[in-house]
Amino acid sequence: MTATEPTEKILPSPDYVQSLARGLAVIRCFDHQNQRRTLSDVARATDLTRATARRFLLTLVELGYVATDGSAFWLTPRVLELGYSYLSSLSLPEVAQPHLEKLSHKVHESSSVSILDGADIVYVARVPVSRIMTVGITIGTRLPAYATSMGRVLLAGLPDDELDAYLEKLDIQRLTERTITARDDLKAAILAVRADGICVLDQELEAGLRSMAAPIRGASGLTVAAVNISTPAARYSLDDLHSDLIPSLRVTATDIEQDLATVNR
Repeated sequence: MTATEPTEKILPSPDYVQSLARGLAVIRCFDHQNQRRTLSDVARATDLTRATARRFLLTLVELGYVATDGSAFWLTPRVLELGYSYLSSLSLPEVAQPHLEKLSHKVHESSSVSILDGADIVYVARVPVSRIMTVGITIGTRLPAYATSMGRVLLAGLPDDELDAYLEKLDIQRLTERTITARDDLKAAILAVRADGICVLDQELEAGLRSMAAPIRGASGLTVAAVNISTPAARYSLDDLHSDLIPSLRVTATDIEQDLATVNR
């Protein structure tokens, strides 16, 4: 849409509860880049007045979903309860977990499974061997899909029109000096992942971190999740990743796919 084109405003349905929508918007304005926000930050991010934002924040504090030191606010782990019912209804985390444990035990590196949710990946299963990122990764953690190995695998599994729509709306941030920020280059990298069936990401999300990911496909052949291994960049050369880690990663992805097919029969 160009700047001169009119924007069509979609009216909510009669059953729309504005206060609930605003409360959820307050929760969603916190992310990996904005883990702590002031009242002004929240009001600005949600397009609410300071008074309204303050009421929602203090309500969330009383409910235990947000904490504050009086000047800043941040989410608490209790927020994960909001997504637990959805995640626990999936067979994927339960199926994947033992395979991740086997993989991590074999290669002595952290491994994870994630799904795509909008512009982010969401971690649904994980076996940490050591903390190698400045941001702690837990179940429910969200990271930008374009700058993660699992994200690129998941994006590679999208139909062309959905991938183009994603790239058109994407707000690309340079997270490290290696992050791909040009849309054409990013699309080329995603299409290369589609062709290779594997993604190796070299310090684009965080300096000193390398990761590799493979798709997990459902019975239809479509990518439903991604599995990865992450490692300090100093531990393996890029060639070593391909010879020492990726074969085990591919086996794990296949094993998870087979178990998912059995569970979903």
